[in-house]
Order: sequence, then C-alpha cells, then structure tokens
Amino acid sequence: MNKVEKLREDLIHSLKESGCIKFGDFILSSGRRSDYYVDIKKAITNPRILKTIGEIVKYFIGDLEGKIGGIELGSVPIATAVSLETDRELIIIRKKPKGYGTGSTIEGELKEGDRVILVEDVTTTGGSVIKAVEVIRSMGGIVDRVYVVVDRGEGARENLEKIGVKLIPLVTVEDLRS
Repeated sequence: MNKVEKLREDLIHSLKESGCIKFGDFILSSGRRSDYYVDIKKAITNPRILKTIGEIVKYFIGDLEGKIGGIELGSVPIATAVSLETDRELIIIRKKPKGYGTGSTIEGELKEGDRVILVEDVTTTGGSVIKAVEVIRSMGGIVDRVYVVVDRGEGARENLEKIGVKLIPLVTVEDLRS
C-alpha cells in the first residue's frame, strides 16, 4: 500500500468515526431528497482530518501549477489546508458578491490566465462548483479540475465534464457506506 492509499484509508476511517454520514430523510442543497446526509462540516473542523485532506490533494496535484480555490463556506477550510500543505496562494469564491466595499465575488488575487485548482467538500449534482467555475472563468482564470472530499455520485462528474472540468473525488459515498 502506497502513501496516498494509506492516507485515503485514514480519511475514510476518520470520516466515518467523526459521524459525518447520517441516515434519515434529508433535503440536499440541490433540492433533492436523500436517505443519507454527508455532514462534512463535522470533519472539516477537525485539524487531523484537514491535514489528511491537504496531504492527499497535494499528492494528486503534484507539480501542477495553480492557486488553490475554495467556495464559501464549506470548502474554505479545505482550501486553506491545501494552500498551507502546498505553499500555494489561496482564493475564495463567494456564492454571491459582497454587498459592500468592492462588491467582489473573489477574495485573493486572481489575474487573467491564472490556473485555479478548485477544492470542494461534497458534490451531488455539481451546481455550486459549476457556478464557482463560471465566476473564475469570467475573470480570466483557468479551471479544469476539482478535487472533492466526498462525491455522492449523483451527476456532478458528468455535469462538470460538460464544461470541461474533471472531478477527482478523494472518496465516494460508497466508500463511506461500506
């Protein structure tokens, strides 16, 4: 077992142990109903889990150039962990423009032609990530991949492929159910 496989096993164990998967009747941010909910906030407030996530993403991105991007609120701790682990600049993509000051949708410096390596906490259909990609691209940034901690496997991969973005899950919901 190589290092990243060991880290991934540790992540799966930690996510289960932290109680981030719950069973019941839930409405997701996509509007869909589900018999389970991935409460990733329980995990991303844990420094040990964040460090593991940062290490896994660092391994995956290797020498790929780019800034680390996170979508408010859930993926900001993840993006911060990856930024610290990789020593790369961080940008934060707001879900809606700031209502005061500059009214910006991005915090941090994004110049035309900058590559952004986007991270996300959980994906279902990919709607939030697609909006963030559109914001980055509208400002001249380049996005072609998204690293997600947990992919629910409900269309995000296919929806992102339609706009030329590859979804790379660290774990899938199947990993958490087993």
